[in-house]
Amino acid sequence: MVSIALTGIGELVTNDPGAGGGPLGLIERAAVVLDAGRVAWVGPASAAPDADQRIDVAGRAVLPGFVDAHAHLVFAGDRAAEFAARMAGTRYAAGGIATTVAATRAATDEELLAGAGRLVTEMLRQGSTTVEIKSGYGLTVRDEARSLAVAATLTPETTFLGAHVVPPELADDPAAYLDLVRGPMLAACAPHARWVDAFCDRGAFDADAARAVLTAGMAAGLLPRLHANQLGPGPGVQLAAELGAVSADHCTHLTGDDIAALRDAGVVATLLPGAEFSTRSPYPDARALLDAGVTVALATDCNPGSSYTSSMPFCVALAVREMRMTPAEAVRAATAGGAASLRRTDVGVLAPGARADLVVLEAPSYLHLAYRPGVPIAHALEL
Repeated sequence: MVSIALTGIGELVTNDPGAGGGPLGLIERAAVVLDAGRVAWVGPASAAPDADQRIDVAGRAVLPGFVDAHAHLVFAGDRAAEFAARMAGTRYAAGGIATTVAATRAATDEELLAGAGRLVTEMLRQGSTTVEIKSGYGLTVRDEARSLAVAATLTPETTFLGAHVVPPELADDPAAYLDLVRGPMLAACAPHARWVDAFCDRGAFDADAARAVLTAGMAAGLLPRLHANQLGPGPGVQLAAELGAVSADHCTHLTGDDIAALRDAGVVATLLPGAEFSTRSPYPDARALLDAGVTVALATDCNPGSSYTSSMPFCVALAVREMRMTPAEAVRAATAGGAASLRRTDVGVLAPGARADLVVLEAPSYLHLAYRPGVPIAHALEL
């Protein structure tokens, strides 16, 4: 294997406070040495060891690849008309998922893979080098299993979300659907999944149903995460804390007790500002979470209904503008925070042994991610 020294880095975000200044571990006039797909060395350019090849990035900023820990990429069709209706004043509700379910069931495996692959490529072009992908648009044993099989060809971070909503054909018998999800559907999906999730909110699943799904998934060897408190106050965050879920996602409507529960249980709060942007909903109070000591992650929630964006830089800018996060906090949440949400120590950081996942900015500092919203300045380094 050829070792590569990336030199001429104007500002390097390592997320390793021991390597540089502040929580981002900033190093100015830096270099990174990569070998066999891993980081071998980081530090000042003046002290960089020899390497087989050198690449000069001419003063650009470099940071760890974004870790997008919440995305729904396996689907067919779109819901542009629903988006237009929301912009005209229609209130967002979970029921619109049924439109995507019908289109996804009608699609071939090849069509689902092509669509999800296109979105993963979009994400990579904008700096996302790690992505989680959920099922949840099939809602039959066959369609959930094939959705996860498609997702598993694109990422190791796959999530079984059979408990997304109750499908129309079982709307009158939600108990029967719950039995299906935690029985035959889970058995078919678990071999393709690392995580189990449920949508615990009005119009979806209550706490008892979500608990039943997550505990069944955990018994099958899957790790728990949870859609919680998106559409209004509710029991989701407390349930996530009770079960020791790795992440509670959305966290839009929180009480002080909810925030304390997340902190005390060590649950990551994964915030999804693209959903609030696309539904004209209140944004989560990231400031309260951070001030309380909760670990915060940012993710796109890329999906056809409530957040059809694949751009982590856009979500960083939203977090700074709308959720009162500092640029440093938002960048850390989009990298190290996402890694924590996926229990990964090999991504979201640039330190010896980490994956060689780097983002190069067409800018001298990470500050430009929020300073220049909507401008395509971030791209993953392709070696």
